[in-house]
Amino acid sequence: MTTPETPNGVVHRNIKTPQSEEISGPAGNRNNVSDEDLRQWQKHMQRVKEKVLEQVQVQLSDLLDQALTETVESFTQTQPTFNGKTTNKSAPRSQRTDDGKVFVARPSLLDELFEINHIRTIYHMFVAVLLMFCLSTLAVDYIDQGRIVLEFDLLFFAFGKLGTVIWAWAVMFFYTLLVPYLTLVIWGSLYHTCPSKLGLSLGTGLILSAVQTYVLGLFPIFVVVQYQLPPASRFIVILEQIRFLMKSYSFIRETGPVIMRNTPKEGESPRFPSLSSYLYFLFCPTLIYRESYPRNTHIRWKYVGITTGMIFGCLFYAYFILVRLCVPVFRPETKQPFSKRTMVLAVFHSILPGIMLLLLCFFAFLHCWLNLFGELLRFADRMFYKDWWNSTSFANYYRTWNVVVHDWLYQYGYRDFLWLSKRKFRTAAMLSVFIVSAVVHEYALAMGFGFFYPVMFFLFAIFGVVFNFAMNDKRQSPVFNVVMWASLFLGQGVQVCLYSQEWYAQIHCPRTENSFWEIVTPRSWSCSYQR
Repeated sequence: MTTPETPNGVVHRNIKTPQSEEISGPAGNRNNVSDEDLRQWQKHMQRVKEKVLEQVQVQLSDLLDQALTETVESFTQTQPTFNGKTTNKSAPRSQRTDDGKVFVARPSLLDELFEINHIRTIYHMFVAVLLMFCLSTLAVDYIDQGRIVLEFDLLFFAFGKLGTVIWAWAVMFFYTLLVPYLTLVIWGSLYHTCPSKLGLSLGTGLILSAVQTYVLGLFPIFVVVQYQLPPASRFIVILEQIRFLMKSYSFIRETGPVIMRNTPKEGESPRFPSLSSYLYFLFCPTLIYRESYPRNTHIRWKYVGITTGMIFGCLFYAYFILVRLCVPVFRPETKQPFSKRTMVLAVFHSILPGIMLLLLCFFAFLHCWLNLFGELLRFADRMFYKDWWNSTSFANYYRTWNVVVHDWLYQYGYRDFLWLSKRKFRTAAMLSVFIVSAVVHEYALAMGFGFFYPVMFFLFAIFGVVFNFAMNDKRQSPVFNVVMWASLFLGQGVQVCLYSQEWYAQIHCPRTENSFWEIVTPRSWSCSYQR
């Protein structure tokens, strides 16, 4: 049955190459096998082609989406922030870009990166490290006590007195919701009919500032100090105090000028933003007020559940880092005199827990927490941060680490300073923003820890300013990315080391008097204790 096929095959092969008869002659049916393999190979290549085209299409779609987003941002710079009227597009660029931040529907960067298996593996590595912390803690407890102990006493201590935190937060929230809004409505109703607009505005501003100082300034400090709140509860109250101050300022700052510009027609009342839009603003993850934001069509409840789980995972992660890497080092069992060697070793020992805590704070708050509220409120603009980890300059790092706070500082600090100085003192504007940011950071840490030790202020206001000018946007070499990360490692090590030492010094060497120098002098400089 195969004899008729063999000569044809042989002749055909002899035409192509005279040596093929020696190779294929012993197996005459190999031609059929080769044809079958060829068909299978063609089908395989077709499938590969479809997969490659699908991946290329996805990547091309992402690039087009990014280009479209940038185009929308550039064109929507001329859109208003309140009354819905378009501005003059023929205005100079310096005027058209003064309308402020433009909100565009876009996902968070890590959500996009986690769709790539290689990047998601890094996330899995951090989860594996968390599991190792858990196993090591269980193993040590079992060896020391003969049983498995699941005690999270440090977490319960840090988040103690939550009842006090809740009612203090409620006071600040209802004040921020009602008082600035009603003040704006009353002022706006009288502004266009009052003969002395400047006097009305100054008087209203002074009264509101005084009330703000008392309720959102002194009241949280009183609660923190009077009720002796533990650290995490302190941070909740103080950070919410700062957030309410920034949000209420943005609301007044964005709506006030619009009311002043839009004179109502005779017989009409001024138009005010709705209370519901202001209430939405108080909870949505941005510090820049707009009457409306881009919204998603629905809530992804699975995403909400996963994000909530990651927040709790970060809390336990931080707990294990403190318990396993910090407490055993900075709570010595014996008296240890201070020396340069012990200090240097302590700083470098603190680098690992310090950088892990930094990454945890970034991931837990800037990604998980803000995305959780963004998803629940269907807030579509999720650009809470950018790719700060790729920065080759500290100027770019400061802009991309926390976009939410940076937008507020740029909008109401840097730009307003330039407007007041008629754009003459850009360096002074930048320095003023740095100083304000450093003071607020140090204030939050001082109130949160319960002692004054301006490590953060000096790192931020001195070294941060120097690095900002020395490592500017002209530095594009990857070497400067290494320098940036090395500086972050060292800075986090210094902070964890010094703040931990001061924490235990405050416990074992309490102040003997309440004089000014006694309060501002770190106890760790002179305290030498033995447990």
